[in-house]
Amino acid sequence: MAKRLFEGLRIVDITIYVTGPITTRHFADLGAEVIKIETRSRIPPGMAAIRVSPHDNSKLSITLDFSSPQGLDLVKQIIAKSDIVVENRAGGSLKRRGLGYEDLKKIKPDIIMLSTCMQGQTGPHASHAASGHKLTALSGFNHIFGWPDRPPAWIAAYTDMVAPRYNILAILAALDYRRRTGKGQYLDMSQNEGGIQFMAPILLDYTVNQRVADRMGNRYPNSSPHNVYRCLGEDRWCAIAVFTDEEWRSFCKIIGNPTLSEDPRFATLLARKDNEEELDQLTNEWTVKHSAEEVMTLMQTAGVAAGVAETAKDQLDHDPQLKHRHFFREVEHPQVGTQISPVGPHFQLSKTACELRRAPILGEHNDYVFKELLGISDEEVTRLVNEGVIN
Repeated sequence: MAKRLFEGLRIVDITIYVTGPITTRHFADLGAEVIKIETRSRIPPGMAAIRVSPHDNSKLSITLDFSSPQGLDLVKQIIAKSDIVVENRAGGSLKRRGLGYEDLKKIKPDIIMLSTCMQGQTGPHASHAASGHKLTALSGFNHIFGWPDRPPAWIAAYTDMVAPRYNILAILAALDYRRRTGKGQYLDMSQNEGGIQFMAPILLDYTVNQRVADRMGNRYPNSSPHNVYRCLGEDRWCAIAVFTDEEWRSFCKIIGNPTLSEDPRFATLLARKDNEEELDQLTNEWTVKHSAEEVMTLMQTAGVAAGVAETAKDQLDHDPQLKHRHFFREVEHPQVGTQISPVGPHFQLSKTACELRRAPILGEHNDYVFKELLGISDEEVTRLVNEGVIN
C-alpha cells in the first residue's frame, strides 16, 4: 500500500466546535497522526463517552486538564514531539495559559502553530469569543441572504465551512517553508477575514458604483429564469438558471413553447428581468408536471444549468455520482455500531488514498499517548488519573 500523504506528520489538536476540527480532520484522513486534547469537564452530561461527529474522524483522543501545572507540562511534552499545533479558542486564550507561540518555540523551535479565531490575534476585537453563527453576520452574509421584503436571514455557521480551507492552505505553505528553511512559524488566521473573501464581487460593486447589495431571494442579476421550481411530488424542487440567449431558446423548446423565446416580454435578458414574476409562474406551470430528476435531465441535456434540490435521502440513497465516487462511507463505532459518515473526502488523490476512520471515543488513546509516546510509567499514569490531571 502506498504511503499516505501526511504519514509521519503529528498534529496537536486543541480545537472545539467546527472550524478547528475540520481543519485537522483532513490531515488525519490523509495519514497524519492528529492528537485531540480534550477534557471531560467540558463535555455536556450524557455525551462524555460517545462521539460520532465526522469532524473528528480519523483522530486520536486524549483527556487532559491542562489548567494545572502538571497538565500543562504534559501538553508541552506532547508538543515537543509534534510538528503542528492547531487551536481555535478566543484570541489570546492559549497564550494566557502559557501555550502561546513564543512559549512553544522554546520547546520545539521549528513548530508550526495555527490559531484560527473569530477576528485574529491582534486588534481591538481580537479577544471576542463567538461562533460561526454570529460571524456570518459580521462577514456580511446575513445581510444579503433572504428575501427583499424581509429582514436578513440566518445562514447558520457558513464561515465555519469557509475558514478550514484557508487554514489548510496556510499549513501546507508553512510545511513547505519549513522543508526549505528548517524554520517553523505562527499562522494567525481570522475567520472573519477569510469569510469576507467570498464577498469580493459585492465589495467591488460598492467600491466602483457605491451600490450596497441587498437581499434578492433566489434571483441573480445576469440570469432569468433563475430560481428553484416546484416539481411533481411532495416537496420536490429543481433549480434552473438561464444565462445566454442560446440557453433561453433551448429552455423554451424544452418546456414545449418555442415561440416564447420571441415574446417581447421575454426576448432579451432585460425584458425577462422586468417580467420575472410572470416568467417564474410560467416555468412553474411546466415543472410541476415533471419529476425533479426529469426536469434536471432535460435541461442539462439541452445545455441549460439545472439541478435537483436534493434531500439527505436523495444524496444517500439515490445520487449516482456520489455513489460512483464512494463519497459516503460506512464506519464501525464500538458504541453505536455501523454508521454512515456524512462527510466524505472532498477530493481524490491518484497516488495515495484517503483512509476514513471513525471518530474516537473520548480519551480512547490515553494509554498510547502517555505511555508509549511520552514513556510515562503505569504507576505515574494511575497517579495522574487519580489526581484528575488525566481525566
